[in-house]
Amino acid sequence: MSERLTIGQLYPSKIYPTAQNAAQRSSQHEASPTSFNQIFQDELLKFSNHATKRLEQRGIELKGEQLARIQNAVDKAAAKGSKESLILMKDMALIVNVANRTVVTAMDGSSMKDNVFTQIDSAVVIS
Repeated sequence: MSERLTIGQLYPSKIYPTAQNAAQRSSQHEASPTSFNQIFQDELLKFSNHATKRLEQRGIELKGEQLARIQNAVDKAAAKGSKESLILMKDMALIVNVANRTVVTAMDGSSMKDNVFTQIDSAVVIS
């Protein structure tokens, strides 16, 4: 401890294998849950309480293939920089908050007629 240390200067030292492995394990442990969680949240399509109620009231059931197509439409809207998007699919319409990947509301064909859609910046038509 007789050597003089200067703040802001790097000093070479040996890194022992056990310390190095511990440091790598702790950094991997911290990084993996965050990245997995981020990937999970980015890929997941969520439904708001309002949208869930509307789906039940209007008797709309979404199957796996339909959900995949809706997620694909949300991805396309996100790629174009959309914030709130209207997704039209056959006889239903969904309004989606693209940033949160959340379906805000849902309508069937009869509810869509003579309706005005406001506060959207894009529309995606799924055939």
